[in-house]
Amino acid sequence: MSTQALIYLFVGASFALYIGIAIWSRAGSTKEFYVAGGGVNPVVNGMATAADWMSAASFISMAGLIAFLGYDGSVYLMGWTGGYVMLALLLAPYLRKFGQFTVPDFIGARYYSKAARTVAVVCLIFISFTYIAGQMRGVGIVFSRFLDVEVEIGVIIGMAIVFFYAVLGGMKGITYTQVAQYCVLIFAYMVPAIFISLLITGNPVPQLGLGSVVQDGSGMYVLEKLDSSLQAMGFGPYTDGSKSMIDVFCITAALMIGTAGLPHVIVRFFTVPKASDARKSAGWALVFIALLYTTAPAVAAFARINFNQTVDQTEYAQAPAWFKNWEANNLIAWRDKNGDGVMQIAPGAAFEGAPVYTEGGSGNSGERLLDNAATDNANEVYFDNDIMVLANPEIAQLPGWVIALVAAGGLAAALSTAAGLLLVISSSVSHDLLKSTFKPDITEKGELLAARLAATAAIVVAGILGIYPPGFVAQVVAFAFGLAAASLFPAIFMGIFSKRMNREGAIAGMVSGLGFTFLYIAWFKLWNPADNTAEHWLFGISPEGIGVVGMLINFAVAIAVARMTAQPPAEIDRLVESIRVPRGAGAATGH
Repeated sequence: MSTQALIYLFVGASFALYIGIAIWSRAGSTKEFYVAGGGVNPVVNGMATAADWMSAASFISMAGLIAFLGYDGSVYLMGWTGGYVMLALLLAPYLRKFGQFTVPDFIGARYYSKAARTVAVVCLIFISFTYIAGQMRGVGIVFSRFLDVEVEIGVIIGMAIVFFYAVLGGMKGITYTQVAQYCVLIFAYMVPAIFISLLITGNPVPQLGLGSVVQDGSGMYVLEKLDSSLQAMGFGPYTDGSKSMIDVFCITAALMIGTAGLPHVIVRFFTVPKASDARKSAGWALVFIALLYTTAPAVAAFARINFNQTVDQTEYAQAPAWFKNWEANNLIAWRDKNGDGVMQIAPGAAFEGAPVYTEGGSGNSGERLLDNAATDNANEVYFDNDIMVLANPEIAQLPGWVIALVAAGGLAAALSTAAGLLLVISSSVSHDLLKSTFKPDITEKGELLAARLAATAAIVVAGILGIYPPGFVAQVVAFAFGLAAASLFPAIFMGIFSKRMNREGAIAGMVSGLGFTFLYIAWFKLWNPADNTAEHWLFGISPEGIGVVGMLINFAVAIAVARMTAQPPAEIDRLVESIRVPRGAGAATGH
């Protein structure tokens, strides 16, 4: 069977599985739609959370980031995984004990204010749409390359699939679909990693292969080989970092804190039976996530070695088939600057106006290169980092079924996160704005219909953003973490651990943190990209890490405003106590 036929088979079978699960687990009530009935097993919920979390950015982009950033890419591994420890210890069990459906639910009740709830909804929708646009674009790119359709058609197909299991099944359908998607994506990630580790080092365990000797007779270890080859092409060593310590710290912290404040992740912990299960879910999610995240550095290093060996100093007429395949999608390109017909990789942009890859984004996938070549450097090859994982099996000349598996895995990663984000958006509109704010007398049937209509509208908007992305969409997917850290996390944290925090402080903090972080990002990424250098950054902190400063501003403003305004009512003190103190604590034991 041809590779293309295998791709159709694998992708079609996975889609049939997702839709079948959605039909089987169709939501019949608002509780099932919002939180899957609140009865999901912690292990199952941990697997679903891992799939929800590991988006197209994790599956498709992260190894590409590390492959081309080297040591600097480690901040994403540390931040994204470390955030789950914070989530498990600081937030998950308390929010589950609160026992409601959404993050704005908690903020609205804790801060006894419809205005606070509405501000939280605005923050949530802003973060979620920022994140989801990249997922839908990722779906379009995978379809474009592997199914030979236009990127726009790929996005539309992805919209249709998500519609079935998100709108019909709600959180109940999404939960069990995400379990299947996790199995698909982790298998799709690990199989080629094991193959390539065997080919390069002879070690079948990628994590161990990263520290092994390369099987090319050089006697070098993998990272030594990379350092040597990159330095020969004029790059800095792969194992050296270029970021300042404060920027590394802030990016890592922003990703960690942002993880603990992402609404589509937090809502997963409302789906388990009790508070202790929420902590168990976070622990299982960390285990499932670690399988991919500990493999990513090895995948990145192996991919960069293969890429350098098969492209640099190769005659274009003898270019491998995978190069031509991806070139057709404008995700890799070559311009012969010196007229020798040989592809040469060197520092600098190969093309004037070529999309500049931004750390943490889901990539520049689908954007078209301009025709004029850059003349101030010797680099002749443009390579979109986002295709590294997807192209890796082709570069390593693995069997067709492995290529098909990776295509199915990439789609599973993008669709699972897109579905979770869409549900969060629809729940915020139907439950937090409609039911809890503007139309409290709506029936459960009416609310469920509104939730499905909101999900449908959100899918349409997300699809439009995927088909016609604003120029900055590909650059700001990771900035959703900074926005979450600067807006929702402080309000949730203080809502649990500070009885003195009131509605005025929380609202002022959320608005100031979100406003500062968004304006800082917009200044360097939208309005003045030419100034996006360390000498122009505040305290040397890049836009990727500025969410930490936004968070500190949020805390400072919230505390100051709370001190100058009235204390929360007595019932809020009792609510905070009920969230923080285990049931039965302090009761007589009879001994």
